[in-house]
Amino acid sequence: MTTETAPEPAPGMEELEAQQRRLVFRRFTHDDAWELGSLLVRLARERQAPIAIDIHRAGQQLFHAALPGSTPDNDAWIARKRRVVERYGSASYLVGARFRAKGTTFEESSRLDPDVYAAHGGSFPITVEGVGVVGAVTVSGLPQVQDHRLVVEALERFLERSPDR
Repeated sequence: MTTETAPEPAPGMEELEAQQRRLVFRRFTHDDAWELGSLLVRLARERQAPIAIDIHRAGQQLFHAALPGSTPDNDAWIARKRRVVERYGSASYLVGARFRAKGTTFEESSRLDPDVYAAHGGSFPITVEGVGVVGAVTVSGLPQVQDHRLVVEALERFLERSPDR
C-alpha cells in the first residue's frame, strides 16, 4: 500500500501580497547574493531537492547553482520566471495568481510569449527599501508552489538573521 500525500495548498492572494510587502532588503550586495544563494543550496541539499538556483541584480547574474537532479531545462524555466519578475515587479507566482483571480491564465491573457515568460512559482523580487525591485532570486525543479515556498523560506531566514539587510 502506498500513501499518497495531498498536494501542498497554494498560498492565497493575501498571503502572497503580504510576503511581497514584508520581504524587503535595506540593501543588497554581491555578498548578500552569495549568502542567500548558499542558504538556498543548504536548504535544497537538506531536502535532496533537484533544483537550480539563480540570483540576478540589475541584469547581472550574481549567483547560480545546479544541484544533482536538476537539468538544463531548469535554467530555461529560471530565465522565463525571472523575466516575469523583471517585467511586473512581483513574484512570478503572484503574477500568475492575479491572472487566475480574474478567471483567466497568464498564458491566455498576458499577450506575452510563453517561451519567454512563465508566471509559475519560484521567482521572487529582490526589493530594496526606497529603491524598488533591483533583481530576482529564482529556483526551478520542484512543483511551482514548492519552488515559491522554498524561495520565501530562504528570504525569511536570511532577513531574520540579518536585520540590517
